[in-house]
Amino acid sequence: MSPSRPTSRSSQSSTTMENTTQQVDEKKTARNQVFNDYGDETVTDNSRISLPPSKTVDADPEKAAADAGKPQPPPGHAPSDYPDGGLEAWLVVAGGWCGLFCTFGLINCVGVFVEYYSKGPLASYDVSAISWITSSQVFFMFFTGLFAGRLYDSYGPRWLMICGTVIYVFGLMMTSLASQYYQFFLAQSILSSIGSAAVFNACMSSVVSWFHRRRGAAFGIMVSGSSLGGTVLPIMMHKMIESVGFGWALRTVAFLFLFLLAIACLTVKSRLPPSPKPFVLADYFSGFLEPAYTLTVVAEFLFFWGVFLPFNYIILQAERQGMDPTLVPYILPIINAVSIVGRIAPGIAADKLGRFNVMILVTTLSAVITLALWIPGKSNAAIIVYAIIFGFASGGFISLGPALIAQISDIRQIGVRTGAAFAVTSLGALTGSPIAGAIVSSRHGDYLGLQLFCGMTMVGAVLVFLIARWVQVGFVVNKKV
Repeated sequence: MSPSRPTSRSSQSSTTMENTTQQVDEKKTARNQVFNDYGDETVTDNSRISLPPSKTVDADPEKAAADAGKPQPPPGHAPSDYPDGGLEAWLVVAGGWCGLFCTFGLINCVGVFVEYYSKGPLASYDVSAISWITSSQVFFMFFTGLFAGRLYDSYGPRWLMICGTVIYVFGLMMTSLASQYYQFFLAQSILSSIGSAAVFNACMSSVVSWFHRRRGAAFGIMVSGSSLGGTVLPIMMHKMIESVGFGWALRTVAFLFLFLLAIACLTVKSRLPPSPKPFVLADYFSGFLEPAYTLTVVAEFLFFWGVFLPFNYIILQAERQGMDPTLVPYILPIINAVSIVGRIAPGIAADKLGRFNVMILVTTLSAVITLALWIPGKSNAAIIVYAIIFGFASGGFISLGPALIAQISDIRQIGVRTGAAFAVTSLGALTGSPIAGAIVSSRHGDYLGLQLFCGMTMVGAVLVFLIARWVQVGFVVNKKV
């Protein structure tokens, strides 16, 4: 009996080993199947079971399905696709700087034109009538962005830059020969503005395609060109009008612009190829179905209503207040010189703190300083301090306005959506100065009503910007937006 026991135990051990081996084989097979399902090679005995990170199965099937259903950005449009720097990108910024020096830089010194017209060839017209020339110049420059934006999306910036340069310089040359009201209006307000609109929109839209994370800084550096233009051009024109007359002063400016715009034509380009599209009117209105876009445009319209009034009238207002005549010609250059910092620093800060957040800060500062200092300030020092602070704050608005539109827009429609936004805001630029001029005339030359109108439109803009931010993130204060 005893010999049979070892045989039984041996048989049981053999059976147990076979079962264990079979279980191990089954585990190997299952393990290999898992990896084969993910496209990997069969796992060897010494391999460890670990799923590739890109193939991790989401424990929440509903979340996985939602993520799978999200639309992916087309090639070249993902945040990681933007260079955010490099030689080509910064050359575009440099070319845009030249373009903004010539276009928006001249807009920043329209006060020189108002002063010259009111004391020279158009002295028989009141200030409100003269203001229609400069306000219409701003209006057509922005409103024709509707068409320039569509042309940019379809054909890129090259021909917009070239044709815009020719038309703009020709318009300025014709303005230098004008002597009647209608001639100034046709040449300066319409013809030159159509050309400047093409250049302006091509520069603004091109920078968007090269920068994402550093977009605020790029915009700030580019639009600082308009600040330097607004600093140099008033002094240059004031001195040249006294020495060689208005005609040659403006022709000299036109030749300078031709040189700078030639540089812009060579350097401004889009990173993405153009995609020709038919003109569809509905494209211009589709953005207004989005609350954030609509509110942002309304806020910018309100701010545009008031922001150009100091540029247009501060020279005349300072003269009426009895400011030292030797200081008056330098008020606009002071505003524009300080706005160089105002256009760069808020842009850099906006990339870190949020563009809507910084926009609310700079527009609030503009409103407060206008109501609290420009109105009661009567001395030379008060006017100069106002010019410094307003220059910084308004500069931040100019640099961040397009960046806000780009932040809430599909880059493939950036030309159309930016153009539509500029078209609406141009109505504020068109009507603001004539309304302010009419207020001054009705008050027999007193500027208090104008200053109140300027400050309150800025307050309205701040409130609407706050609502636009609330629509996006609610009442969260420390959220980057």
